[in-house]
Amino acid sequence: MRDQDPSAGHAERRLTTKEAAELLGVKPETVYAYVSRGQLSSRRVPGGRGSTFDVKEVEALARRNRRESSGSSPSGGELSVRTRITLIETDRYFFRGVDATELAMRHSYEEVAEWLWTGRLRPGIAFTAPEASVAVARRAVDALPEHTGPTDRLRVAAIAAAVADPLRFDLSEDAVLGTARTLIPTLVAALPPALRGHRDEGPLAHRLWARLSGRDADEASLRVLDTALALLVDHDLAASTLAVRVAASARAHAYAAVSAGLGVLEGPLHGAASGLAHRLLLDVLDEGNAAPVIAEELRAGRRIPGLGHRLYPGEDPRARVLFGLLEEIPRAAPALAAARDIVATTARHTPLHANVDLALAVLTASSGMPSTAGETIFAVARTAGWIAHALEEYGERPLRMRPSGHYVGPKPPQPLPEQDQSRPA
Repeated sequence: MRDQDPSAGHAERRLTTKEAAELLGVKPETVYAYVSRGQLSSRRVPGGRGSTFDVKEVEALARRNRRESSGSSPSGGELSVRTRITLIETDRYFFRGVDATELAMRHSYEEVAEWLWTGRLRPGIAFTAPEASVAVARRAVDALPEHTGPTDRLRVAAIAAAVADPLRFDLSEDAVLGTARTLIPTLVAALPPALRGHRDEGPLAHRLWARLSGRDADEASLRVLDTALALLVDHDLAASTLAVRVAASARAHAYAAVSAGLGVLEGPLHGAASGLAHRLLLDVLDEGNAAPVIAEELRAGRRIPGLGHRLYPGEDPRARVLFGLLEEIPRAAPALAAARDIVATTARHTPLHANVDLALAVLTASSGMPSTAGETIFAVARTAGWIAHALEEYGERPLRMRPSGHYVGPKPPQPLPEQDQSRPA
């Protein structure tokens, strides 16, 4: 649209960057982030360095942001958050519009993470951790009790790495990306090694394997682990990711946002679900038949782990890819057969497909890994997705992830409560 002739007395009203930022309730840098994402259009000031913005366009964006911060969605249902990262459709999911399973099959975890963060592929990219950061994280993790779970170890490592980084409060995109590329390998390096004598070098999947299994890995096994990491890098607004976005909305730094995600991930209905599937798989392998094991689970009123996913009416695409790769590993054959037996036996009761937790259980059980290994794989993988969502949230209006409570308590004003006479004053 072209400017009208000012001499006509009807020049259109344009907002400066500062005015647009004030109307949107964001920093001036965020206004330009809206422009780069196509949410706003700008026009250069003739003869100047600044940009101007259409009043109506800015006001419309402000109204959309207010609707999102109130927790409303176009359908009037659950909270809806605009994102350009992951789309989940019927039995498929996409990273920035590209089929996620194809990306994971063709590219390393690090390359998929870069695609998620920047929308660019960087072939051969490797994440390395500063020695000082690793040393601080290892000391913190080594001080924990021996029985400490993997997610707790990762959370402590993240906090220790944050304390060692004086620039952690810089929320610019370049700074956060720099944090991401060093934090993820720091988390892996801080975990106690299971394979002695292994050198911390090569792709991240190779370094992680040495933390999970005491066995030497062949190329096929390393490919399964690397693909699993890439498949699990993000899955839209899962519970842990929502926690990360809430933290980022409050402008918590990247380490703190990741720590928030790790706190939620530990739940048995999220990242820890693969451990339940792992133990079920071992029981079936010991029994030699899924029927009595499934019968005992149902008798106890427990849900069968590793089956079904509310977002996929058919088979979880992540499980489909991993099962295909595991078929190429001879030692995984017994665990694969046990997993198929679980699916077939349970189908007599309710038709549920295998999900990624069961596929992870086959990988971990056949590789001599502990039952917590799937949780570790999940947490390390998802850290990259959390960083992507934190970056996206840093570009939005601060504190927009603040729903209003629906009060259902006693109608005020109520009288002051009387002192409990059974306790001393």
